[in-house]
Amino acid sequence: MLKFHNTMSRKLEEFVPLESPNVGIYTCGPTVYAFAHIGNYRAYVWEDLLCRYLRFKGFDVTQVMNLTDVDDKTIRGANEQVRARHSDNHTQSDDALSGNASPLLDKYTARYKDAFFADIAALNIVRAAVYPEATKHIAEMVELVQTLMDKGFGYRSDDGSIYYSIAKFKEYGKLSGMRPDRLLAGARIRHDEYDKDEWADFALWKAWDESDGDVFWETALGKGRPGWHVECSAMSMKYLGKTFDIHTGGEDNIFPHHENEIAQSEAATGAPFVKYWLHCAHLIVEGRKMSKSLGNYFTLRDILDKDYGPMAVRYLLMSTHYRQQLNFTFDGLDASQSAIDRLLEFKTMLEDSVDKKLPGTDRKVTDSINDGLGGFKESLDDDLNISAALGAVFEMVRAINKIAAGDCITRADAETALETLAKIDSVIGVLETEQKELTDEMRGLIADRESARKSKDFAKADEIREKLLQMGVELKDTPDGTKWKIK
Repeated sequence: MLKFHNTMSRKLEEFVPLESPNVGIYTCGPTVYAFAHIGNYRAYVWEDLLCRYLRFKGFDVTQVMNLTDVDDKTIRGANEQVRARHSDNHTQSDDALSGNASPLLDKYTARYKDAFFADIAALNIVRAAVYPEATKHIAEMVELVQTLMDKGFGYRSDDGSIYYSIAKFKEYGKLSGMRPDRLLAGARIRHDEYDKDEWADFALWKAWDESDGDVFWETALGKGRPGWHVECSAMSMKYLGKTFDIHTGGEDNIFPHHENEIAQSEAATGAPFVKYWLHCAHLIVEGRKMSKSLGNYFTLRDILDKDYGPMAVRYLLMSTHYRQQLNFTFDGLDASQSAIDRLLEFKTMLEDSVDKKLPGTDRKVTDSINDGLGGFKESLDDDLNISAALGAVFEMVRAINKIAAGDCITRADAETALETLAKIDSVIGVLETEQKELTDEMRGLIADRESARKSKDFAKADEIREKLLQMGVELKDTPDGTKWKIK
């Protein structure tokens, strides 16, 4: 029985999709004003684990992840770019954003969109079915805001902006557990993001002002642009319907963002918005909150520039239960790479055993495989308890390696173990990436070393081995010949 901790009910619940085997999932994606940091990718890797395991269980998953490309941050970044270009003697007509098309905003955010897709490819994150961009869904947002106006939940302020009246939605606060008792009559918040102690009506549609520069859309609501919160409501319901199965995000999204999504969506449709709400905890770095001022703020490319592999990053981001705070450390990255290496060595041993074609089967191997896969599934069924799941996998590896140390593993047992490992990796996704290949120079050096060893010129053999190591090629001499691995 698959169970998830539902933030709405604050308890563990059996997962029963609205229309099994179909599962609709909406995940809050990046705001594309900068390169995403490893805290963002903690959430995206966990959400990938969730989708992979649901597919492993036989569900047909449709994941939608938005790209926030118009909000306070992206507008500020684009306008700063305009000012920088003007100072370089560009004319405003060359670079200005035009309402509805927003060429400069598109150009500004395109760099970070491309970087995001490159990063998720490096981390072996399976792509969502749809990545809706906010700027491409203004019509849907205008329609939603108009519906809220017609139903009395939205109202227009003196400057032409439209706000949501949270006092009109009697269930406001049901996700976060925070009640709007402290709401001051007439208090409003115009900016997209605000703190937990700020209680006020929030903007659905922001009338244009000078701070927006040339970013605006001319619509039936007036000249302006959508508020951040309404973007996710409009896009999630467009692709998944007015009620869908799972909504995920970081715990910092619970209030106000997800609370506002619920208020907007349910007021507009009169139907429950989401059945299961799942949230992951924050990431800290070396025991401290990630901050640029502390020098511990890292993007994925910062980590890769330090010569760590993306699979080590993926493993570390995935290996702590999603509702527990993750302490990201460089020692942890080293340990993660060691864990992956153990799995790769185990896989190589099994492949070698298949090649040896030893007949028969061993009940001890079969039992170890069944226990390993069974423990893996049982743990993930328990709210994606990945730590226990990985523990079951490595207990299987230890048990079979122990058997292999005394006797060769039979071909049939090795094939079954390899199939099981492939099933496990379809969920954890750290072994299935494209194998790195040797260059012609590397192959030549390996052949030269073999010749040196045969002629007992061990000094030359060691020299070549060291040179290969500097090139990232690790050699292991075995009774069946020299094996290699690119680090």
